[in-house]
Amino acid sequence: MTVCRLAVLCGLALLLSGCSGNWGWYVVDPTVPAGWNNLKFLLSGLYYTLLLSFTAIVISIVLGLAVALPGLSSNPYLRRFNRIYVELVRAVPILVLILWVYYGLPQMTGLTITVFWAGVIALALSDSAFEAEIFRAGIQSIDKGQYEAAHSISLSYTDMMVYVILPQAVRRILPALGNQLVYMLKMSSLVSVIGMQELTRKANELVVVEYRPLEIYTVLVLEYLVLILIVSAGVRWLERKLQSDQRG
Repeated sequence: MTVCRLAVLCGLALLLSGCSGNWGWYVVDPTVPAGWNNLKFLLSGLYYTLLLSFTAIVISIVLGLAVALPGLSSNPYLRRFNRIYVELVRAVPILVLILWVYYGLPQMTGLTITVFWAGVIALALSDSAFEAEIFRAGIQSIDKGQYEAAHSISLSYTDMMVYVILPQAVRRILPALGNQLVYMLKMSSLVSVIGMQELTRKANELVVVEYRPLEIYTVLVLEYLVLILIVSAGVRWLERKLQSDQRG
């Protein structure tokens, strides 16, 4: 299915390339040296897009789980902390958060933050609120009998979560976690506003040099489409793998 989609996308790109004589596809034509160099320049941002996205999603998952657990507590103050954190973080636009972390946080803390870590912190904070709600819903979906069975063999709260509840919850929320990874890949493009040399920033810089925004941004769209299709296929494979292991 993924191969078919990629073939359709490539065919669509070729169709578009011939629909107008005003389109300057020579700027991204791999058969000429200049076009090949431009393509390599565009693809050079892939490393930072992946590194930024995967680093941020790992941190956001850990932080989201840490925020979700107080929301399941019988202590009203812990539950209130969960709700306040989730509502406040979700209310801030991610672009605004990126700008605030990069320009405001160093002034407040006196620490120097690189563009990369400013992007990671902003993306992870923004996504952690959504991860917290995903984990909370997943944990709450586990049957109460599982908790009772864990208590019956005298498991501590930590052991119960690590060995009984969370493994089952992760299987149920894996599609949602995969969606958040795709979301993170797309939102990483916003970090280009503070100078992160990822895919979108590379495309913006090339547009300034070549003055062919339509062609260059079309290649950028195809880059993100292929990347997200591959990641989505990987998430679906992992989901099937976990389901088969559970049946086995």
